[in-house]
Amino acid sequence: MDINALVKGFERFRKTSFQKYEDKFQDLVKQGQRPRVLFIACADSRVDPGLITDAGPGELFIMRNVGNMVEPFAADNEFHATAAGIEYAVSVLNVSNIIVCGHSHCGAISGMYKIPHGKNLVHVRKWIELAKEAKTYVAHNAPSDISHEERLELTEKMSVLFQLNHLLTYPEVKRRVDAGQLQLRGWYFSIETGEIEYYDHHERGFVRMGR
Repeated sequence: MDINALVKGFERFRKTSFQKYEDKFQDLVKQGQRPRVLFIACADSRVDPGLITDAGPGELFIMRNVGNMVEPFAADNEFHATAAGIEYAVSVLNVSNIIVCGHSHCGAISGMYKIPHGKNLVHVRKWIELAKEAKTYVAHNAPSDISHEERLELTEKMSVLFQLNHLLTYPEVKRRVDAGQLQLRGWYFSIETGEIEYYDHHERGFVRMGR
């Protein structure tokens, strides 16, 4: 898709979708946004949180980054985009749910097994270290005879769980979870099938949504 296609897409939006939601947009301006869900997703162009949840304007507070990662809380860091978004969603917007949504064929996870090189990827190499716990877990617990594709999928799913653990290092997130005011949820989106699996604590594994 080139820039001209984007411009034409905007024109269609103004003529169709904006008119459909115009009253909603006006309300969101007057009343402010009131999303109940913080949705942390990958920046992968194939994963669109609004599309896969059929959410309307103002319903999701969306944060996307490489690999749907959550850096652990650290009060002394100068610039932390993901941390700032988490704090704002929890302490200002008072969301009641945080979803970390991983996905199939994730480049960040595959990068854990084939570390990207090049002087222009210094931040990528550092960032994907946030998934190293998942890689280590899979190395120690997965059957030795699984395929590389199965190993990647398992790592993608385990990374979601470790990112949820990282969320609990944020004091206000932990406080609200303990108080029953905030729920943390792990999802996994399959690009090829369009299905979502969620982590079920009772079954101790990912379960297909809507089964």
